[in-house]
Amino acid sequence: MTRYRLSGAVMTHPKRRAAAESLAQAAPPGALRVVMDPDPAGRPSVLRTALCAWSAIEDGATHQLVVQDDMILSDTFFERARAAIEEMPDAALALFALWDSRNGAAVRFGAMTGARWVGAVNEYFPCVAIILPRRVAEGFVAFGRRHLDSWPDDILMYRYLRANGIPSYVSVPSLAEHEDHGSISGNAFRGPRRSVCFLPSDMPGREETRLTGLKVLPFFKHGVAQCAVRLDGPDPGRWLHLDCAQYLEGRGVRVERVQSAIAGMAEAATPAAAKGTWLTAFTMGFVQRREGLGRAGEPDPEVLAEALATVGPGGISYAQPEERIAELRDELARIARAGVEAGGEAAGRPRTRRAAAGPCRIGVLGAGTPLGEHLVRGLADDGHQVTALGPGRQAEQTLDAVLDLTALGASPGADGSRITLNSPSREGVCIVRTGDLYGPGCPHDSRIGRMVWDALRSRPLTFEEPPGALLRPLHTSDLIGGLSAMLRTPPSERAIGLADAATCTVAEMAQAVRKAVRPVPIADRAAPPEAPGPRAKEAAWPPPPPGWKATTDLTYGLHTYAQWLAYEGIHGAPDA
Repeated sequence: MTRYRLSGAVMTHPKRRAAAESLAQAAPPGALRVVMDPDPAGRPSVLRTALCAWSAIEDGATHQLVVQDDMILSDTFFERARAAIEEMPDAALALFALWDSRNGAAVRFGAMTGARWVGAVNEYFPCVAIILPRRVAEGFVAFGRRHLDSWPDDILMYRYLRANGIPSYVSVPSLAEHEDHGSISGNAFRGPRRSVCFLPSDMPGREETRLTGLKVLPFFKHGVAQCAVRLDGPDPGRWLHLDCAQYLEGRGVRVERVQSAIAGMAEAATPAAAKGTWLTAFTMGFVQRREGLGRAGEPDPEVLAEALATVGPGGISYAQPEERIAELRDELARIARAGVEAGGEAAGRPRTRRAAAGPCRIGVLGAGTPLGEHLVRGLADDGHQVTALGPGRQAEQTLDAVLDLTALGASPGADGSRITLNSPSREGVCIVRTGDLYGPGCPHDSRIGRMVWDALRSRPLTFEEPPGALLRPLHTSDLIGGLSAMLRTPPSERAIGLADAATCTVAEMAQAVRKAVRPVPIADRAAPPEAPGPRAKEAAWPPPPPGWKATTDLTYGLHTYAQWLAYEGIHGAPDA
């Protein structure tokens, strides 16, 4: 006998009722009931149906399982689910993670160390197959009803679990797979959405073996090898958004040297796909050894092989059809395995971080903001010695330069924000104009941020200025690169412009946001994108640092900005 009892629901829409009923019939008798969208003719809302599914917990049940109608359940789904409840009765349990997600990256580390569950990380909490204790489910229903028209259900779930200190875990491997019948809620533009690791015959057992406290998460998404890094401190929810190349350079690994190892390994895959797969896997192997991720249990070779085989496919899924991904899977799996092995070997070799050429002792005022944290990390990874300064500017005489970031905290006007670069030893002060900042660490109420914020919440884009008004977008990573270039060679100019000289209009930015974040409509009160109106006249702009140029692709840059706002920036926003 057990003191825990699980009830379950399949949430669905009338258009997919047959799929939901088929899923319920395939489960053990009485294990799943079909719960229908209460307003099928209304605006598509996963959350609306999810709240009904969580409310459908049976009398006497201690836990509720909710699955979406387009899931395939493993052969041992219910056995493992019940065994996990016995081990973690107070926890939220996600039974699926996407192949290009941060939780997916955590699952891969779980596979590498033999864990059966990993602590959920800074991201949405996967809700396509999830178990909650009764009190947690009831609390989320009340919370969700207060936020019906705000965020998707998985981001709200992450916020709710975090705010209430509820332990949250993700299964290794996944107990469910996404079947992709088409997305009613508008997610089809994301491409195929598969599990990081799905093995239908995975057997129950060792549910007590868990991996938690991960600090570095390499993942391949949107065609780029990315890396989320947790900040040291009491708040486990503060993370930096980097890419794998920056992380490795900051640890003393010259990326251009290690990447030569993939030459000849890629035959069918594009160089970009092979490079991204290799770099992500290399970083995984490097982090596992450098961070000392010991074994939670004996790694299962089949689970590990499957987890590594999805690194490459997940990273290219945003742009490739299912058939092409299948053709490249084996080749990308070989590249991933080789990358993990090489990364582990590299972590075992002694390394020294390179020093930046030119001035390298930098004091930073205003480093405590999210953007300041990203800038400090980026400059340090580029070889500079960075010190956060208090308002008194102590020890200024010992520094080569002082960066004053305090003006970046305010919402910028049409001419962008400003940074002051003071070089005490060179008796020079330079005003750095940044244009329209966007990217990790940037606020949600800037000119670009407001559009990204609306798109994240599936709201129409509105313009607070004429569609032809000009923007000078500057991504966080380009801001870091520009400042680093200036620190190496202090400029002779008294004013420097870091935004790309190629401006875009507000209407053009709106189209870029629709492509990178979510294809939401343009509000009726905004001028249609097909007729943006006359382009504004460009104002004079200071010259850039010699030899420097912004390099971040706008679509990818907006993608990273949206991720940061949804996972970290959301917690500081008053209207979230």
